[in-house]
Amino acid sequence: MGDNSPRTDTSTDVEVDAKLDDGHQQVTGGSITSDHEAGTKNGDSKALRRLAQNREAARKSRLRKKAYVQQLESSRIKLNQLEQELQRARQQGLYLGSGSYSGDQIAHSGGGIGGANASNSGAVAFDLEYARWMEEQQRQMSELRAALQAHAADTELRGLVDGGMAHYEEIFRLKAVAAKADVFHVVSGMWKTPAERCFIWMGGFRPSELLKILLPQIEPLTEQQTMSICTLQQTSHAAEENLSSAMESLQQTLADTLSAGSFGSSSNVANYMTQMAVAMSELAALETFVLEADSLRKQTLQQMHRILTTRQAARGLLAMGDYFARLRALSSLWSARPRG
Repeated sequence: MGDNSPRTDTSTDVEVDAKLDDGHQQVTGGSITSDHEAGTKNGDSKALRRLAQNREAARKSRLRKKAYVQQLESSRIKLNQLEQELQRARQQGLYLGSGSYSGDQIAHSGGGIGGANASNSGAVAFDLEYARWMEEQQRQMSELRAALQAHAADTELRGLVDGGMAHYEEIFRLKAVAAKADVFHVVSGMWKTPAERCFIWMGGFRPSELLKILLPQIEPLTEQQTMSICTLQQTSHAAEENLSSAMESLQQTLADTLSAGSFGSSSNVANYMTQMAVAMSELAALETFVLEADSLRKQTLQQMHRILTTRQAARGLLAMGDYFARLRALSSLWSARPRG
């Protein structure tokens, strides 16, 4: 009995120590498990946030793609409408001999179909109006040619000549409206065929040059008629030179305004905006030049109408129509030429 007591005490101490160790391990293990669960929750939260962000980015991407597809569809519809307008215009008789009124200028006038603005809309509207104007001119030229070949009376020719003069006044009116919408479109002559644009001057023909072309077609002339036409040609040429000089001065002024200051510097936005505002105000004179040039063309035609007899004026209008028709034919032949 005495021998067993020490062993019993020792065993009891060991058991107590073991229990304490087990309790410590249980507490420590519980702490580790809790930390692990917390870390897992944090990781899951980050993953959910990333998933939500990815879903939002994907949603925005789908919306952008949908908007882009809708814009393309809208552009396609507008382009189809424009092509249909061109097709109807061609079917209504825009072909003059071997040449025709080309629709490429209408395609260019709109800039970008999807981003059409008021300026582009005005240019496209003018091009379509010009197409209808060309159709009517073809009809008038056919009637005038038939009347001259049939040696019609002056009374019949006078009505055709007056109609032809009124028709040219109509195009001047249409150009005045178009210049307010997009003066660059009118000045550059994008509504004409390429060959016509080679001879364009401020949105149309030079009156003095046209008189040189018409003179051989309306002879014989009386001495008084010849003197009057020479005077008209001189005054027209002088007016053209004045307008051309004014245009050159405008171009130089614009160049000086836009080149003021240093390029590529955006440090002073106020100066830049002031510079652009000045250039815009200077550029407004361009519309005036177009209107003055058309006024000169109109006055030249009216003076010729007063100088010539009815039959001579009829031949002059027909010659002018044929000349521009040949320029359009030249454009068509040039476009269709073989390219080796």
